[in-house]
Amino acid sequence: MATMTAAQQRAQAKVQYDAFVAACPSRQLLDRISDKWVTLVLAALGNGSPHEAGTDCAGEPRAMRYSELARLLAGVSQKMLTQTLRSLERDGLVTRTVTPTVPVTVSYELTGLGLSLYDMVRGIKSWAETHMDDVLAHRGAYDARVG
Repeated sequence: MATMTAAQQRAQAKVQYDAFVAACPSRQLLDRISDKWVTLVLAALGNGSPHEAGTDCAGEPRAMRYSELARLLAGVSQKMLTQTLRSLERDGLVTRTVTPTVPVTVSYELTGLGLSLYDMVRGIKSWAETHMDDVLAHRGAYDARVG
């Protein structure tokens, strides 16, 4: 039996990633990126422009301070935003930059990997906003039939 190098083992494991298999690590990643706060943080950092009603996330990506993100993401708690940003940083989707000012300035920015995911998230966010009326109509019709 031939011995595999670490690089060969990683390559073989990558080929074997299958989210339909219960033990596959890609399931954890899918769980993470399907979280609403992750989606909204990625959309905010990728949009880069101040939020206006009806914007389609067409701005340029830019770094944002924690307080900017907190204001933009209505309803997110401090604890949840902190956990979300930490998990995104751990996964290599966001970088955290600390600038030694008084007070200290901390900003977050999408990495190249985060930008590649943002392109997909932007489409999902746009789809949800465009089709929300249709979904609400279907929910109402379903509830009338079943309830």
